[in-house]
Amino acid sequence: MTKTPSLYFQTHVFCCENRRDPGNSKGCCASKGASELRNYMKDRCKELGINDIRINSSGCLDRCEFGPTMVIYPEGTWYRYDTKKDAEEIIQQHLLLGRKVERLLLP
Repeated sequence: MTKTPSLYFQTHVFCCENRRDPGNSKGCCASKGASELRNYMKDRCKELGINDIRINSSGCLDRCEFGPTMVIYPEGTWYRYDTKKDAEEIIQQHLLLGRKVERLLLP
């Protein structure tokens, strides 16, 4: 019987940092502060000693009109987040307590 290896990370957070031309009707997450927000989340998780969660930069997640956006796996929960306060709420509620942040969920 083959033994299933343990996961290296329990959770992956993919934060869109895609760039589009300034005239694109969808806009882009990068122009809405996505990199700063992702960096905040990464630094904050490190500060909190959360070692089994990976905060990743992502190319286009194709939800830019809502941006900045992220998706959290393995459950596949999609969020929009505009401020560090939003990012902190996702860290505290979703990543630490396993509760979805209803007000930030994407449709």
